[in-house]
Amino acid sequence: MERALLQAGALIESTVSLHRQRAEEPMPVARTDGMPTVEVLRSLIAPARHTVCAMLTATGEFTDAAVRLLSELPAEVTVRVLCTAEVADLSLGPLTGAPSGRCVARVSRSDLRPIVVVDGASAMVRSEGAAGPAAVVRDPATVRALELFFASAWSRGRRPADHLQLSSRLRTELARNILQRLRDGHTDETAARELNVSLRTYRRYVAEIMRELGATSRFQAGVRAVEFGLLPQ
Repeated sequence: MERALLQAGALIESTVSLHRQRAEEPMPVARTDGMPTVEVLRSLIAPARHTVCAMLTATGEFTDAAVRLLSELPAEVTVRVLCTAEVADLSLGPLTGAPSGRCVARVSRSDLRPIVVVDGASAMVRSEGAAGPAAVVRDPATVRALELFFASAWSRGRRPADHLQLSSRLRTELARNILQRLRDGHTDETAARELNVSLRTYRRYVAEIMRELGATSRFQAGVRAVEFGLLPQ
């Protein structure tokens, strides 16, 4: 699975790089430098007839525009949104009123990149992060690679309901403090003393947190806390 993701990412980068190096030749990859993000997204999403798959990595102009345009699509278009915990918590509201069964969202624990794939025929990908320039892609092989990249990440995503259930239990100040110390490798004695709780109470909290995260080790609990957006990178 990881190999497939690496291959898809390499194909994306090589296509954009080739376009830069051979700009004089007509290629089905167009840079969007200087073009308003909303207009670029609208030109891709509005004509959709069958499916739109979107990876949304952070709150902001790109995500807000994408969510708004996706919410305006007709009911016959299937929409799949894979996003970070931050986006799920703060930005998916306009999609909650979409026709039942038409829009499906999942929350990812893995690294994502801002991507939109429309009808398996065209795509938009930001090659230098959410705030950087983007490329509009219509090359069939590259669009297919993006679809595979999306499908691989989608298969590991969580339903928003599962994410929210997890978040409500673990997004307390005490839970975050414990997770921080688990990630940093503090001993139980040191962590309990710093948090002003008994060693027994601290260990009980740790056991509950590990169970919630499905972690088999304390270090893994800290790593998963980052993946779920409970701790910063």
